[in-house]
Amino acid sequence: MYPVIVSFGSFTIYSFGLMMGLSFLLGNHLLTREFKRKKIKPELASNITLIALIAGVSGSKLLYLIENWSHFVRDPVGMTFSPGGLTFYGGFVLAMLSVYLYTRSKNIPFIRIADAAAPALMLAYGVARIGCHLAGDGDYGFPTTMPWGTDYSNGTYPPSAAFRNFPEVTSLFPGGVVPDNTLCHPTPVYETIICAVFFLFLWRKRTVWTMEGQLFYSYLILAGLERFSVEFFRLNPRLLLGLSEAQVIALILMLIGAVGLNSLRRLKQQQS
Repeated sequence: MYPVIVSFGSFTIYSFGLMMGLSFLLGNHLLTREFKRKKIKPELASNITLIALIAGVSGSKLLYLIENWSHFVRDPVGMTFSPGGLTFYGGFVLAMLSVYLYTRSKNIPFIRIADAAAPALMLAYGVARIGCHLAGDGDYGFPTTMPWGTDYSNGTYPPSAAFRNFPEVTSLFPGGVVPDNTLCHPTPVYETIICAVFFLFLWRKRTVWTMEGQLFYSYLILAGLERFSVEFFRLNPRLLLGLSEAQVIALILMLIGAVGLNSLRRLKQQQS
């Protein structure tokens, strides 16, 4: 893995930060294109991207601190300002709320903006996951013997640390310690591939679907399905009915998307 891309003295480019930055730049580019196509002021795209960036990072850090409350209490400053520790769904929720409030202040229907952003959100998330893979930050999956198993020993959170609180894995290794060179499922790569496929689907449908909300509700279903599926390859604490926190949230997003699409279907039937 390559947590550091290049370093010049005190100047360092980290792979995670680089890919995160690229994901927002790419998202902003696609959103601007969609705003122009939908005849929405394109300059608003940069404002929305900036709001999403700030709220997304803040929300991701906040949820991470809540999830790791006992560690936060012991070291609040260190945990708050550490470069790692971001939980996607916290950022997603806060970013959506912030963008909603911004669109209301501009008298723009939120669902119209959400439709325009849906393909960009899917692709940007997939690009950001490449940063997680390169950083080896613990987002990888179970140990595996598959030919594409990946060595994360040089990552910021190697297997010996990532699995130390999971006896179902450590019990399989001598001394209860998972060697750092253990090959693991590269789940961030799985997510990138799935997101690329879903992005192409949404990108093609954006000019076909005419009802506002179709694209965004479909995004919620696809994004939830992607994360729900990949979580089966990752060893995260189980929250409810054997499901991880991310899977529970993913199911909620899929339910919201399904309810939204059903309401649009009923509305279309009433109009016909």
